[in-house]
Amino acid sequence: MNKKNKPINQREMTFIEKARRTQIVECAIETIAEVGYAQASLGQIAKRAKISKGVISYHFANKGELLEQVIYDYYTTCQAYIAPLIESQQSPKEMLSVYIESNLRFINDNQRHMFAVIEIVSNERTADGKLRFAADHDDTIFLPIENILQLGMQDGIFREFTKLSARVMALTIRNAIDGFTIELMRNPQLNVQEYTRELITIFDKSTKK
Repeated sequence: MNKKNKPINQREMTFIEKARRTQIVECAIETIAEVGYAQASLGQIAKRAKISKGVISYHFANKGELLEQVIYDYYTTCQAYIAPLIESQQSPKEMLSVYIESNLRFINDNQRHMFAVIEIVSNERTADGKLRFAADHDDTIFLPIENILQLGMQDGIFREFTKLSARVMALTIRNAIDGFTIELMRNPQLNVQEYTRELITIFDKSTKK
């Protein structure tokens, strides 16, 4: 092979591999969201992607690695979407409202991916029977909310929070957002705009000085 052409071929192969991995992940999301975790075998995913199981095994060491990618893609995309929206706001009150609104909008716009993540997190277990991804839910998910509360206190907009009460508020906000996901699964016709307005109103009143 001509050395001059080798880098081009390598770049093309890298692009092809990335495209194939993306296709496999998207088919995994669709399969899990449609038939559930238990029925979403590599065979089912391969069938939807119109490829062999061997192609999946070429790109992912095992099903666990594929499931990790599904979760990773969701949270990194979500973070990339939400963070700039919050950072563009002028006040902590607006930041909190946008945090809630953008989270709910992202969930609503990416329902099948979110449903697949819930299926995986709720069912994937380690060899000793423990939920595999349970330990991945660390404190970092609460930090954006706690930082907004801290800014609001410094600006005299929010009431005073202790370290513990700020954590309680952050937990409550996150649980309300997660609860929206469950409600959306139960009720696909949910009025998302009204739901969002009510949550924003609740937390505006509960954080107000």
